Order: sequence, then C-alpha cells, then structure tokens
Amino acid sequence: MSSEQTPTPEAADEAGPRPGRLTAAAALAALEGLALVVGGAWMLVGGLTGHPDDRTSAVTGGVTLIVLALLPLLAARGLLARRGWSRGPAVVTQIMALPVAYTMVRADGTAIAAGVVLGAVAVAGLVLLVNPTTTQALGIRGPGNAGQQPGNAGK
Repeated sequence: MSSEQTPTPEAADEAGPRPGRLTAAAALAALEGLALVVGGAWMLVGGLTGHPDDRTSAVTGGVTLIVLALLPLLAARGLLARRGWSRGPAVVTQIMALPVAYTMVRADGTAIAAGVVLGAVAVAGLVLLVNPTTTQALGIRGPGNAGQQPGNAGK
C-alpha cells in the first residue's frame, strides 16, 4: 500500500472531532428515518391483521414508508461518517418533510402537534445541514473554491 492510500495520524488530527452540528443533523435524519419505519410497520401490521377499508392500500402504504425510510437512514449514516454525498439526501428528506408537516398542521386532533414537531425538526435539520461548519466537516467546497483543499477555504 502506498503512503497516499494509508491515512496518516496528521490527516486524522487535521480532520478533528466531528462537529456537534453534524452529529445533530445526523441524529435528526436518523430520527425521521426511524419514525418512517415505525409508521410503515404500524400501517403494514394494521393492514394485515386489522380490518382496514382497503387492505391493499394499507399494505402498500406501509411498505412504501419503510422503503422511504432508507433515504434518511442512509443519509444519517453518511453524515456520521463525514461523507459529502450524504448531505444531498438529508436535505431532500428535510424539504420533503415540510409539506407533510404543513398538511398535518391543517388537520385535526393530534396531527396538529405532530405536524408542528415535524416542521420544527425539518427546519432545524436544514439549518444544521447548510451551516458552514457542517459543510466544511463534510469536505464540501462552495462556489469559487473548486481548486482549494477542503478545510482551507478562506486561507
């Protein structure tokens, strides 16, 4: 193995500890993914064991939610591992959550509170994901910084 392929202790020190904002963004994405898995499993089990109006729709909806949960869960794992690609799916997840939250807030009962929480989580996730500290930790270079090494922006 060449020295270019072997990480050096200096490279690990340069990366430093994972910023708290990045960890928080990963936690929010994982929380949303887990909520989708739980909601999908609830719909699936209810569709298979209960008496839904339309069993096929209940099962299809449950499976769809479980499959959709893969996006934020993979994004959360990538964020924790500091993979630059993971910010895109995480941002998409947050943006997709906003209209869902709006629809829930306009509903009745407990859906209103759930919609407020979902909206707050989505906005917080977006703020954390576009934060310069998070961007730098993921090695994402902004416009005009294509020739610079990650972490050297502005130097």
